[in-house]
Amino acid sequence: MDVRVLRYFLAVAREESFSRAAKSLYLSQPSISREIQELEEELGAPLFVRGSRNVTLTREGMRLRRRAQEIVDLVDKTREEFVDLEDEISGDVYIGGGETHLMREIARIAIAVREEYPGVRYHLHSGNADDVIERLDKGLLDFGLLIGPAPVQKYEFLQLPGCDVWGLLMRAEHPLAQKETVEAADLAGVPLLLSRQSMTAGDLSRRLGRNLEDLNIAATYNLVFNAAIMVEQGMGCALTLDKLVDTMAGNGLCFRPLKPRLEENLSLVWKKYQIFSPAAEIFLRRARQAFAGA
Repeated sequence: MDVRVLRYFLAVAREESFSRAAKSLYLSQPSISREIQELEEELGAPLFVRGSRNVTLTREGMRLRRRAQEIVDLVDKTREEFVDLEDEISGDVYIGGGETHLMREIARIAIAVREEYPGVRYHLHSGNADDVIERLDKGLLDFGLLIGPAPVQKYEFLQLPGCDVWGLLMRAEHPLAQKETVEAADLAGVPLLLSRQSMTAGDLSRRLGRNLEDLNIAATYNLVFNAAIMVEQGMGCALTLDKLVDTMAGNGLCFRPLKPRLEENLSLVWKKYQIFSPAAEIFLRRARQAFAGA
């Protein structure tokens, strides 16, 4: 299986047309069609449903698209690392993580590195812990920002200073907004928007003293921006981390921490025995200096 052919496959999937894909790649349509047909024969499965105007992916094609994109991304990242060896002050750093106000700590380091090495570029990926760990394991990320204790068996880590605090984001006129803190008993019957991050964040259920199944879950979300709009429109209250939504921006929202206080430490993690690009090596050196006393 040739990476070149996987790029052709991804182009056809993106354009939904052999002719448009050929045009975008500056190749002839018969060449693209022949390469895709040989790929289908190699895999023993049709990848596209061919219509009169457009083509669509088959189930096997959908499965290959995700894997092909990961392979192409990894090949590109590897090529960039070898190019970076020729110029120690440029390159790419790939960082993944969930939403947290402690990303500001990462931003400060990233900015300091770029001030000294303007050729360094950053690529950020937002996702939950499982997604970030999967991409770390596949070599698609250099670093991951994870809530809770780091899995030290497979990863090196630096703990960040400070912590995240769980609480309830709600409309300012909500009855619970009159309280300084929100207890687990207060959540009974309240329509909740739960972050998928919270649903996998260690012992959240135990620390709340309630099973998640007992809660009135109106929706789940992975990024709080859209969830905050749902709260603003009256769908319910969002269980989220503090300082992710600006409650002073005149949007009629407020945040109340949970009681007992529920905090999460965060760690910057990377694979053990990782061979970094020069740019990622510089970033890690600065992170070690910044978080040495955390």
